[in-house]
Amino acid sequence: MTSEPPETETPKPEGLRARKRQETLQRIAETGLRLFGERGYEATTLDAIAEAAGISRRTFFSYFRSKEEILLEWQMRGFSAQLRRAVLAQPADRAPIAVVRDAMLQLAAGIRAQEFISIDRVMRASETLQARKQATYALQERALHEALVERWPDPARSQALRLVAMVSLGAMRLAIEAWIQAGGDRGAAPFLEDAFAQIAAEVCGVGGPSPAA
Repeated sequence: MTSEPPETETPKPEGLRARKRQETLQRIAETGLRLFGERGYEATTLDAIAEAAGISRRTFFSYFRSKEEILLEWQMRGFSAQLRRAVLAQPADRAPIAVVRDAMLQLAAGIRAQEFISIDRVMRASETLQARKQATYALQERALHEALVERWPDPARSQALRLVAMVSLGAMRLAIEAWIQAGGDRGAAPFLEDAFAQIAAEVCGVGGPSPAA
C-alpha cells in the first residue's frame, strides 16, 4: 500500500514579492554601510551603491530616497529586528532585564567596530541625521517593548516591561557612547555589562535600610 506524497503549499505570489523586496532592501542597505565604512559617507555616491548592489539608480530610489535613509534603516529597523530576534531566543527562565542584557551582549559580539564608529561619526556630523537619529530611539523602545510583551503576554506586566525597555535602551546608549569615546579598541560588551551592573546596583540600593539617624 502506497501513500500519496504530502502536498506542499506553494508560496503566494505576493509573499514571494514581499520577501524579494525585503532581500533587495537589505542588500542595498548592507552594501551602502560597507561602502560608507570603506570610503567614507561623503565619498560614497548613490551610483556606487547601486552598482555594488547590482541594481540600477532608478531601482535604488524605489527603496531609499537618499543615502541618509540607509543609515536610518540600519539604526531603526535593522537593529530593532535583530534585537527582537535575540530577545525571543533567550532562555525562558530569565528575568526580563537579564534577557535584554544578554540579547544586547549577543548583538555586541557581532559589531564591526571601525565600521560602526565611522557610521556613528557620520550621523553625529549631520544635524539632520542627528535629529532623526534621536527620533529612532522611541521606535526602538516600542519594538523592544513589543518583543518583551510577546515573551510575557500578561497585560498586568506591560507597563513594567515598558520600563525595562526604556532603562535597557538608555543603558545601551550610554554604553555605546563610552565605548566610542574609548576608541572602540576593546569590544563593546564590557561597556554594556558595566552599564547593566550599574542599573542592578542602583535598583538593589532602592528600598534598602535607611541610614542610621
